[in-house]
Amino acid sequence: MAKAVRFYETGGPDVLRYEDVEVGDPGPGQVRLRHVAVGLNYADTYFRNGTYPIPMPNGMGVEASGVVQAIGEGVTNVQVGDRVTYTGFLNTLGAYSTERLIAAAPLIKLPETISFETAAAMTMRGLTSSYLMRRIYDFKEGDSILLHAAAGGVGLIVSQWAKLLGLNVIGTVSTEQKAEIARAHGCDHTINYSHEDVAARVRELTDGVGVNVVFDSVGKNTFMGSLDSLKPRGLMVCVGTASGPIPAFDPVMLAMKGSLFLTRPALANYISDPAEKAALAGELFDHVGSGRIKIEINQHYALQDAVQAHRDLESRKTTGSSIFVI
Repeated sequence: MAKAVRFYETGGPDVLRYEDVEVGDPGPGQVRLRHVAVGLNYADTYFRNGTYPIPMPNGMGVEASGVVQAIGEGVTNVQVGDRVTYTGFLNTLGAYSTERLIAAAPLIKLPETISFETAAAMTMRGLTSSYLMRRIYDFKEGDSILLHAAAGGVGLIVSQWAKLLGLNVIGTVSTEQKAEIARAHGCDHTINYSHEDVAARVRELTDGVGVNVVFDSVGKNTFMGSLDSLKPRGLMVCVGTASGPIPAFDPVMLAMKGSLFLTRPALANYISDPAEKAALAGELFDHVGSGRIKIEINQHYALQDAVQAHRDLESRKTTGSSIFVI
C-alpha cells in the first residue's frame, strides 16, 4: 500500500503523520505517479504551521520526481513510463508520498542528464533561482548582489548562477562552516550575521556604494539591514520570511533610503505560462546537466522521518538541498 505524510491540524513538526493511503486510478487530466525522490523545502513549514492557510486534513510537500504509472483521459503532455519532476503550490500539495494522483499540467519531463534525486532537490529551488536570475532584474556584468542564506538550497544555486553572469556576490551565513560552503559555490565575500553588522560590512565591501539587488529569504530580522545595503534605486527582493513576516512600514521610507524598489515575487507567477516554465526549466537543466551549476544534496531522509527533517530544517542544521528518498 502507498504511504504518505499528512497532517490534521497546524503546528510544529509533531503534527505530521506517516500513514497508509489509497491512491486509485487517475481521472481526466490526471496521472498516477510513483515517486523516487521528494523535495524538502522551507515553504513546507509554512503550510504545516498555518502561515499558508489550507483546508484540513491535507498532504505535505509540493515537489517530487518519479515515473508516470498511468494516465487519465485527455492527458497528452506525458506518457506512461516518462521520467518527470514537478513543483508548484496548492496544485501540487501531497508530494510527501510514495505514490499519488496529480494533475498532469505541472509535470516537467526530465532529461536523461538529470537524476531523480537531483530533480527533487532542485526543481523548486532551481526554478526559483532561474526566475531570480533571468526575470527579476536586468543584470549586467560587474553588478553586485547581497544573498541571504547563501549556504541554503536556493543560495548555492543563485551564487553559482550569479558567477556565470559575472556578478559580485556577497552572501550571509550563520557559521564559518556555512561560509566555507558559500565561498566554494561562488560567493566572493561572506558575512556572518551572528556577529557582524550586515549593512555596515556591505558598505565596506562595496566602497560605500551598496549593492544593486538584495535577495532576502529571512524576512523580519534582516529587512531593515537589507534596505540599508542597497545603492540608490536598488532592488529589494523579498523571497521568504524564515524569521517571521516583515512588519508594516510606510512606503515613504523607500524614498528616504534612496528611491528603492521592493518586490515580493512568487514562483507560481513565473511558471503558470507553459512556455515560460519550459524556458526557465530548459536553462536550468542545461546548466545542471553540463556541470556549470552543481546541486548539493547534503541531507537524505526516509519519508517516515519527516518530523525530524522539519526539526532539522527549522533549526538551521541543514545546508544545500534536502530530500526524501523513497
